[in-house]
Amino acid sequence: MHASMAVGDYVIELSHCLPYQHGGGMRRGKVRSDRRRQRPRRPTRRNPGGQVRPLGPCHREAAAFGRRFGTHRDIPSKTLRETVLNLSGWRERGFYGLSYRVKKDIDGKDLGARLNKTLDYEIEVLEHQFARNGVDTCAGLARFVDPHHIAVKDSHGQENTYEANHFIVAVGSTPFHPKSIPFDAENVYDSDYIASEPRVPRSLTVVGAGVIGIEYATIYSALDVPVTIIEPKRNFLEFIDREIIDEFIHDLRKRGMQIRLGARVESVEIDEHGWTISLLSDGRRVRSEMLLYSAGRAGATADLALEACGLEPDNRGRLTVDPVTFQTAVPHIYAAGDVIGFPSLASTSMEQGRIAACHAFGAPVPPAPKFFPYGIYAVPEISTIGLDEDQAREEGVAYEVEIARFRETSRGHIMGLESGMMKMLFGLANRKLLGVHIVGEGATELIHIGQAVLNLGGTLDYFVENTFNYPTLAEAYKIAALDAFNRMPMATSTPSPAT
Repeated sequence: MHASMAVGDYVIELSHCLPYQHGGGMRRGKVRSDRRRQRPRRPTRRNPGGQVRPLGPCHREAAAFGRRFGTHRDIPSKTLRETVLNLSGWRERGFYGLSYRVKKDIDGKDLGARLNKTLDYEIEVLEHQFARNGVDTCAGLARFVDPHHIAVKDSHGQENTYEANHFIVAVGSTPFHPKSIPFDAENVYDSDYIASEPRVPRSLTVVGAGVIGIEYATIYSALDVPVTIIEPKRNFLEFIDREIIDEFIHDLRKRGMQIRLGARVESVEIDEHGWTISLLSDGRRVRSEMLLYSAGRAGATADLALEACGLEPDNRGRLTVDPVTFQTAVPHIYAAGDVIGFPSLASTSMEQGRIAACHAFGAPVPPAPKFFPYGIYAVPEISTIGLDEDQAREEGVAYEVEIARFRETSRGHIMGLESGMMKMLFGLANRKLLGVHIVGEGATELIHIGQAVLNLGGTLDYFVENTFNYPTLAEAYKIAALDAFNRMPMATSTPSPAT
């Protein structure tokens, strides 16, 4: 665990620490523990929680527990994706053919080199921000002693006890390990280990078609590794618009990926050659050199001794919180991020932590927007915000929908894109934007235009009347809006701008 303490109105944050072997310890600074020197200041934009000071001597033990903490799942997987797309020449194959490669033989060392550099840089940035804002850190294994005290054990086995008026539990999640799966970090991986020790297998089976499983499956497919996805449900990524998923599945099958839906993995065996054999509930067998099990995660709360502070997690180790303040059943203890469950996104987790810290200090927090974007860093990317067609029908909203394909844009031609699309929904009654759904290159960047218009109450007319840079993929907004405009009833009056 990694613990940080904010004082003034003492707050301790417990967050997950993943010990990577590469790299050195945290930068050592002068540790000051004299509380007479700790003077709180008013919360600011850069420091919403108030003055922050060091915890104590366990700060110096960060190296022993691993330097890389925090974004242990998101940054490595996104870095791996970008490395694969660059080395494989994926983005250039539309022009130069499917056999085009930047590097012919790509192995695990190639993938790990960029990952290590990126993580080193991320930690340097975090440490600089901590130093600039007066934040210090303490590395160790933390557990609750009682509702207002935690004990942190350092690498030498020494425990230091800290007291606080408020706590934020942000320990993240760990991969779910069923007993029927023989995890060995050689042939059978979980989603955390595959990010820390990447390798390029001759074939890969991915069990679980959630966000993590889909991301890794498509990343390895971009390396021309034969990939089979196994998912017990008949559908996957059910929070994404079905038309977007249909387009996505078409792209995956076109690349030769095998998708086995509606079949559960009963057990996994290792054959005499060291390859994995997955035995499915429908009697089929899937053989591959490596297997990634990504069917579910659990809150990393097992070692926190939550019973000592009066909290009880659910059967997956997650904590229940107030959706507005992120307070748990014990009001002075907050929780944020993966440990509270859906949506388990890095972007929303950071905002949850900010809101929790502001509430603990009594700082005003503006209401959260109604809609926030989802981003899936698969190959190709998927991003969505607002209502999809099913949700619009369930709410009884009359709507019009239109689609723009990236190959219709000049930028798409320049980039050699053969796939990718944007889908937009507009209300018939007021012409307001209801939702934007994108699959394709740059989807997670493009979605923010729709996010701004949606949360500001913008209408179809914004996209029709405004100019977009040319050539850009953002032209897809105007293409889709113009097509929708031709289908919509004529406006009797110009809608007033959102306030």
